[in-house]
Amino acid sequence: MSAFPLGVNTWVWVSPLRDDDLASLVPRVAAWGFDVIELPVERPGDWDPHKAAALLAEHGLKASVVLVMPPGRELVAATAEVVEETQDYLRHCVDVAAAVGSPVIGGPAYASVGRTWRMSNDERRAIYTELRNNLEPVVDYAGERGVAIAVEPLNRYETSLLNTVEQALEALPGGCGLALDVYHMNIEEKDPARAVRAAAGRIAHVQVCGTDRGTPGADRFDWPAFTQALDEAGYAGPLVIESFTAHNQTIATAASIWRPLAPSQDSLAVDGLAFLRSL
Repeated sequence: MSAFPLGVNTWVWVSPLRDDDLASLVPRVAAWGFDVIELPVERPGDWDPHKAAALLAEHGLKASVVLVMPPGRELVAATAEVVEETQDYLRHCVDVAAAVGSPVIGGPAYASVGRTWRMSNDERRAIYTELRNNLEPVVDYAGERGVAIAVEPLNRYETSLLNTVEQALEALPGGCGLALDVYHMNIEEKDPARAVRAAAGRIAHVQVCGTDRGTPGADRFDWPAFTQALDEAGYAGPLVIESFTAHNQTIATAASIWRPLAPSQDSLAVDGLAFLRSL
């Protein structure tokens, strides 16, 4: 099995990300031995991608970029104005990714997180067609800049649109990749390793955490089977720890983090890194 680069999302500590947060986190993350730091773009202008690129180069870190879909960012079942604004936001994320050298932008690029509604089979097929039509221009824009779009299925409580790899493969345009997240897969996939194999050739990004959103490895998830399936599927990108701090009211509420998930946020990252290296 190949060794995957390992990363951590700044959401483990802060939200929204700012330039001074990056100046503090990047040296620590690099010193712990991570290969990648994951940078959320919650709002355009929160942090300067050119400053970030210089800081990452100084400390020998690679970047991955994640998009954020709060209420009001929609690619389906919305007005043309809202769809266009969402496409513009996604293009901005692509530009940020290109500036910091991230090969992907990852996240639920279809509907706002927490938006759920019932659909008949015919309605679902129509929504999937709309999603393809509205996502394709962004996929093309990203491809011209050497960036992949990695669309993330979420669990049933956060979306009713894409919960599984099977649904994502049906819904997404051919040039679009998938972002796989262990937290959501553990809820929605009957066999996460089998789902990984089904996505072979389409996996563009992978996020990991414990099944309780805490430290990878401090749980009952079958990590050897999962990482072996990723290897067999030909995935060679990073495994990025994505968790959230309970100390930030906004992000804790958005991610339903009602208690600390590790002795400290630093230990969540460091212990998770040690476990993933041990695989």
